[in-house]
Amino acid sequence: MRAPRLRRPLAALSAALATGLAVLALRPPPVATVRVLAAARDLPSGTVLSARDLRPLSLPPDAVPAGALRANAVGRTLAGPMRRGEPLTDARLLTSGLLRGYGANTVATPIRIADAGVARLLRPGDRIDVLTTPSPDTPFSRTVVSSAPVVAVPRPRSDQGALIVLATDRPQAAALAAAGSSLSVTISGAPADPPQDDSRW
Repeated sequence: MRAPRLRRPLAALSAALATGLAVLALRPPPVATVRVLAAARDLPSGTVLSARDLRPLSLPPDAVPAGALRANAVGRTLAGPMRRGEPLTDARLLTSGLLRGYGANTVATPIRIADAGVARLLRPGDRIDVLTTPSPDTPFSRTVVSSAPVVAVPRPRSDQGALIVLATDRPQAAALAAAGSSLSVTISGAPADPPQDDSRW
């Protein structure tokens, strides 16, 4: 008498198992992803990256940009601004090659000047004086750094200012950082060396 009573539940269980197996068989395989680093927030050019500036981002392999970084980005300096969620690539970072031929105590110092048109006149090897621009509080400009060599001139993204990278010592870098973002430059010397092929990125 038990066998007929168990037959119906067993049949229902078998049908459920068969349905589950069929669903698993029809389910597409999980999509492969590549884990890269991305900006955790909007980052201005010249940012020295810290762990809080970055977050992991999983992308399909065909969506991973060339040169995407997966690690070893903390402590590197951004050559241009990044938007939140944008994958970090090697083209976004200043490289040690910029300082090839300079002294061991030289650092690559990005500054932003107010006039993008002036930046288009500059080439790696030019030497420039960096000055503060007059303001209502300080009506006179002052020279922050003199005869600093230009090592890179990234292409301006608009006419509202432009990034320039200089080779400076650490006290000069600190003085430029303290001077703020309202800066102008004058060209004080011709290129000492031929421009690098990749200098304008």
